[in-house]
Amino acid sequence: MSILVTGARGGVARHLIGLLREAGQEVRTASSSPGAAEVVCDLADPATFPAALKGVTAAFVYAEPTGAAAFANAAAEAGAEHLVLLSSAAVLDPRADDSPLAKSHLDAERALLAGPVPATLLRPGSFSSNALAWSWPVKAGRPVSLPYPDSHNDPIHEADVADVAFAVLTNPGAPGTPHTLTGPASVTFAEQIDILAAVTGTPIAVEQVSRERWKEEMADYIAGPHADALLDWWEANVDRPAPITGTVERLTGHPARDFTTWAREHADAFRPSA
Repeated sequence: MSILVTGARGGVARHLIGLLREAGQEVRTASSSPGAAEVVCDLADPATFPAALKGVTAAFVYAEPTGAAAFANAAAEAGAEHLVLLSSAAVLDPRADDSPLAKSHLDAERALLAGPVPATLLRPGSFSSNALAWSWPVKAGRPVSLPYPDSHNDPIHEADVADVAFAVLTNPGAPGTPHTLTGPASVTFAEQIDILAAVTGTPIAVEQVSRERWKEEMADYIAGPHADALLDWWEANVDRPAPITGTVERLTGHPARDFTTWAREHADAFRPSA
């Protein structure tokens, strides 16, 4: 078995590559940036597909809808038997077709499912690593701006997503089955901040800001429509615990890592520089 892992610089892909190599699997790493991996594979550029897929039996891909249909066809021509897509739980929203958070993932899912190679869909909710967005104000000793501190989410460790990807790549079971992935508990943003403060030994203040103020602060990083969609989602989940699945444990044999585990592993990212 030869497995192509695209997006090789990403957190999930890095963990997955390590797991596959440790298990003795033949792995080909791919990135859209030349020199960042063994082969160039830009999922928006079909011209890069044949060389990346040559001799591959399975592939792990991220949700880039532009070339998804072409990738599925190229994978079939190369003899691949299974594709695993890193999608998002945002596609479960009934309004996903109109959501800037979900549309690209949904389009990629549809393209792969309509293609000639069986595809398995991984739909993680909120990544624990999203908390890294707070590292800059924390390190600078400034409050973290939160428009909805009591909004719940289901933070999942990137290593757990990689563990699931490893499980379905090496033991496909029933390709085509969608898997919704969550962390082990529903946690509010304010609770995540408290965990980070306890783990780092650094007091972290929270400033509850308006939607408009938060959008201004994030304007260089998150486009307006995406910012509005995030804010709407957070507002809808204030005081509303996120539904939790046991998919990680069912597919990997171990419980999902909690946010405290992630925080301990990344504590240095939040500590002020000496």
